[in-house]
Amino acid sequence: MNDPIDPVSTSPSTAAAPRRGSSAWLWLLLALLVAAGGGWFGWREWQQREVREREQAADGAQRLEALEQRVDTLRTNQDAQNRRIVQADSTNRVLRDELHGIGQRAALIEDSVSKLADPNRHGAQAMRLDETELLLTLGQQRLQIAGDLEGARRAYLLAGGVLDGIDDPAYLSLRQTLLQETAALKELGIEPRMQAMAKLDALAQGLSLPEDTAKTVAAEPSPWWRRAFGTLIETQPVNRTVASHPADRAAALAGLQLEISLARAAAERRDAAGYKVALKRAEHWVQRLSPPSPAQDQQLARLRELAAMPLSLTVPTLGTTLQQLRQLRTAAH
Repeated sequence: MNDPIDPVSTSPSTAAAPRRGSSAWLWLLLALLVAAGGGWFGWREWQQREVREREQAADGAQRLEALEQRVDTLRTNQDAQNRRIVQADSTNRVLRDELHGIGQRAALIEDSVSKLADPNRHGAQAMRLDETELLLTLGQQRLQIAGDLEGARRAYLLAGGVLDGIDDPAYLSLRQTLLQETAALKELGIEPRMQAMAKLDALAQGLSLPEDTAKTVAAEPSPWWRRAFGTLIETQPVNRTVASHPADRAAALAGLQLEISLARAAAERRDAAGYKVALKRAEHWVQRLSPPSPAQDQQLARLRELAAMPLSLTVPTLGTTLQQLRQLRTAAH
């Protein structure tokens, strides 16, 4: 007897199909889980990577900011160092100048000490040289400024007497030069300015000009019209330049005296230009006071001679002794 056949057990293909379907779903689920896990892990890794990049960027920015701050600090320190260097340079320059000044003062002190230790400077010879230099300077200034020739001569004579007391042969040529200059001063005679002033005074005191011949002619008989109208009208030639009226002659004589006084004042202050101009105007007044005559020519010649006189002394060798003395004293020190 045959057993009944079980539809499930009797069909092996039908039983394997559900198993294969369930395993496929399982594998698919596993694949999805793996893909989801991989995606989650990838997303997580990407997020962490983004976080790390942001942290690195922030860290880089902080480091850059810190580096910039440090660079700014270094620049500030560098500027401060530069200012300190400049200040130190200025201080060193000031110290160098002060040290140089101290060196100069030390040199001056050393020079002063050496001069104090020099027996010739504060001895009798140095005193005589100082006195000689002072006398020569006074004589030269009195002659050039005041025109005092006698005072200059006395100063040079005194300087010669003082210089004779020095026995040093180095000053032998100096004494010879002083003698030559003193002799040149003696040969000058009278000082030109004083001589010109004396001659002007003599001219003003002894001025004698012949009067116009019109007075002598007036004594002759006049024509009837002059006798009739002489008290009303006075006639004289048009080309007449000589003052014949007493008032005109008095004015002309006063003008001449004034010009002589102006010439004397110009000579006293050594104004050569004003001196000559005043004497030139005096010639005009002389021609106004007298007609052409030998007396007038004599007076004009005297005025021109006075105008040609010099007002200052010219001594080519003046000051030679003083200059030589200073050179010798400079060479000695």
